[in-house]
Amino acid sequence: MKQVTATGQTVDEAVKSALAQLQATKDRAEVSIIDEGKKGIFVFGSRPAVVKVTVKLDPIEEAKKFLVDVSEKMGVKVEIEVLREGKQVQFILSGEKIALLIGKRGQTLNSLQYLTQLVINRYSEQYLNVLLDAENYRARRNETLVQLAERLAHKAVRTGQKVALEPMPSYERKVIHTALMENHRIKTYSDGVEPNRHIVIAPVK
Repeated sequence: MKQVTATGQTVDEAVKSALAQLQATKDRAEVSIIDEGKKGIFVFGSRPAVVKVTVKLDPIEEAKKFLVDVSEKMGVKVEIEVLREGKQVQFILSGEKIALLIGKRGQTLNSLQYLTQLVINRYSEQYLNVLLDAENYRARRNETLVQLAERLAHKAVRTGQKVALEPMPSYERKVIHTALMENHRIKTYSDGVEPNRHIVIAPVK
């Protein structure tokens, strides 16, 4: 939400001035008249009109602007496709040098996702969940996580010892939990504090 107070000889002029400052159109604005002003003879007795104009910003558009801006600063020209389903908003990134936005084991993508979630919810009236994807990375990463989960579950059963995984964001931990849900020889739980929260696979004794 952006807000500005402006003056003009008339209410209409004051509103036009405010909209120009906000770079917005009247259909997206809420206008409050603080003072209708007064026309005097020549300059004497005249008083300018004063208005307060508030513009509601589109949270998805603001998130897209943020992603484009950050990507450009990293030297990546990015195209963004948006898919929304209820409170879930997915931003699919594409373009040359997109690997720079993914980073090692998706760490850059995860950080961008976290920051985009903060941006979108700054402007949204309801809480929105953000998922960032690039070059189908999330699907490929999920496959890797499922294979890792099965391998480490087997190790936990074979050795009779707990196995701690590397720290992961919550949705990746959920992939591990889900992958091993049907395995009754082990149990999984999360341990540690963000950003070092991780999964532990323990054999059932």
